[in-house]
Amino acid sequence: MPVPPDWPEDDTDIDREIRIEKMKRELDEIADGKMICGGFEQLPLEIEERFLEQVLAFERAETDTNFNRLVRRGVVMPPAAELDDASLREKLAEIIVELAALRSFIEDTDHLSDRELYEWLWRDGLRSPTEDMSSIPEGAWHTSPIGSGSEDDIAVWLKYYADEEERRRWHHDFPNDTIPEHESLPYDRDRHLPRPHDF
Repeated sequence: MPVPPDWPEDDTDIDREIRIEKMKRELDEIADGKMICGGFEQLPLEIEERFLEQVLAFERAETDTNFNRLVRRGVVMPPAAELDDASLREKLAEIIVELAALRSFIEDTDHLSDRELYEWLWRDGLRSPTEDMSSIPEGAWHTSPIGSGSEDDIAVWLKYYADEEERRRWHHDFPNDTIPEHESLPYDRDRHLPRPHDF
């Protein structure tokens, strides 16, 4: 008798199917019965299982601010006004390394001085509640001082980060928007910042 093409091949596949179904049920409960699940038909069971494990780990993760997480890790977080330039530079480096350990990575910072970046992190960038990604190896948060999508952030992106093709495309899609003159980035920090593949 021929075996149906979607029939598990061995006990390992059967065990995996059981784990997958349990995870789908738990995720559906978390979503109050509104989970949409599909598109796995072509994936090997092992990949589907790993993906659902990551989703479930994210859904179970504690929510808090990275500011609070850093303090709990022993990072002292004084306001920028209390630090001279050298101390602020050292504190900023410490924060960046500790954030990377929490799987939170900063980007798009080369338009800001060290003091401006520290002030943004202290005031805004570390204050939003996020899920704790530190125990999810494939997970990561990306934090950007121009990531809000506001008009001001878009203007900074167009001015400093967008290449000519992106600027042309923006002008085509939003002809009423003023495109600022391109300026070179005043700082060279981003290429030295930790990235998820480094950890």
